[in-house]
Amino acid sequence: MAKGKTITQVAELAGVSVITASRAIRGVGYVAEETRKRVLAAAEQVDYTPNLLAQRIRGGSSKLIGVLVHGFRSSVLHELISSINDEGRRLGYDLLVFNAVSFGAPDRAATSEAMRTLCDGLIFVLPDHRDPMLEKLERAKAPCVLINFSAREIELPVVVGANRSGARQAVEHLIGLKHKRIAFITGTSDTGQSAERQRGYEQAMQAAGLDIRPEYIGQGDFTHPSGYREASRLLKLKQRPTAIFAANDDMAFGALDAAQELGLSVPADLSVVGYDDVTAASYVFPKLTTLRQPLKEIAVRAVAELVAIINGQDAAGMRIELPTRFVVRDSTGPAPKR
Repeated sequence: MAKGKTITQVAELAGVSVITASRAIRGVGYVAEETRKRVLAAAEQVDYTPNLLAQRIRGGSSKLIGVLVHGFRSSVLHELISSINDEGRRLGYDLLVFNAVSFGAPDRAATSEAMRTLCDGLIFVLPDHRDPMLEKLERAKAPCVLINFSAREIELPVVVGANRSGARQAVEHLIGLKHKRIAFITGTSDTGQSAERQRGYEQAMQAAGLDIRPEYIGQGDFTHPSGYREASRLLKLKQRPTAIFAANDDMAFGALDAAQELGLSVPADLSVVGYDDVTAASYVFPKLTTLRQPLKEIAVRAVAELVAIINGQDAAGMRIELPTRFVVRDSTGPAPKR
């Protein structure tokens, strides 16, 4: 048969009403299993494809969740998106993933608007606070949940790890090992997470009466090369730090490489702590002490909150913070006595 058949023709072929055929294809409402199979077989026979955009315009559900990401550099993105996908599928939703430097930029605005129109709701993963799309979603009170955003107060629901308290715990671990010269390598300011982790670092240092030396703050960008670069600079100081806390694992891996290149032993000469507990943290040498972000739990909670919003719940301005867990491995030890 020719392509472009309608739901009416599918219903006639299956011997059911148009409403029943529509329910069977969309998976919404009760349809007997035998009837559903008959409708799907008829749809396949005539090569029928439902018009999701038309369904959305009529106020129906596309059963799609849009996921917005700023690039794929972050090591945590794979686990977050995989977990969003798993939970979405469990609840009957598929994903559309859109990657852009700026979703509100003129050359991306049309696609962003199409995503908003087609999808029942959006999950914004690690959003950049400078993206104009955030303000647009906020003004529209769009069905949207942000993951790991701490840059500013926002009238959209946010699910995030406990950055500040986790970072403070990491530094307190180093202080407990008698380290006094503790450096911190920051990430970018995009999501606000690095700033929160730096505040935790500063709070722990101040509570212990330790100086926060300007030269001990390295400006990284959450990448392995930036961790290597900043750790190399720190370890060449006349009075080098005995410990480095990096705002994520990728930069901590760079710090391990820099220490090895300079002939320093970890943890005998230098202790290193990361943040995230990505898979590689258990396989580098030495194995990395780090903060474990509850990435799967964050993703699952974000999907649950979005589906609740889609179903009519008001969650504007809600902020859900999930605790981290400190994982001690081989890259930290007592401060060197010399």
